[in-house]
Amino acid sequence: MKAGRVCVALALAMVAGFAQSSFDAEKARVLSLENAWNQAEKNKDRKAVDALLAPTFAYTDSDGSFMSKEQYLASITAASYRPDQIVNDSMEVHPYEHAVVVTGTYREKGAEKGKAYSRKGRFTDMWIQERGAWLCAASHETLIAGR
Repeated sequence: MKAGRVCVALALAMVAGFAQSSFDAEKARVLSLENAWNQAEKNKDRKAVDALLAPTFAYTDSDGSFMSKEQYLASITAASYRPDQIVNDSMEVHPYEHAVVVTGTYREKGAEKGKAYSRKGRFTDMWIQERGAWLCAASHETLIAGR
């Protein structure tokens, strides 16, 4: 009886360890996708950004405007938008069964409509897993005042 409980306890520990290991791998994968998104946007690589976004992607910009996936892709490839730097900081991953919420801060510098800008903000991105791939389904940005 005691040996049976020990075996069950060991089996549960192994499953928990595997689950944690699996979560750590998925967490690293989503964080790398966040960074890849920044690089693709900085380089105006529409195809790369498109591959990261769900077909129903919903984006709320820091000014409160809402964009569909097509509108967002058009905005980041517009000639008037020239980011020099897009960097995420303090990212945290909050897992759910087939979804992950990533929160963090970002810094962005560049030029838009001929004017230089430098901004810092917070973001929340909702990633969903479909057919083994992670896709961002929604993103929201808010500027941090006075920074």
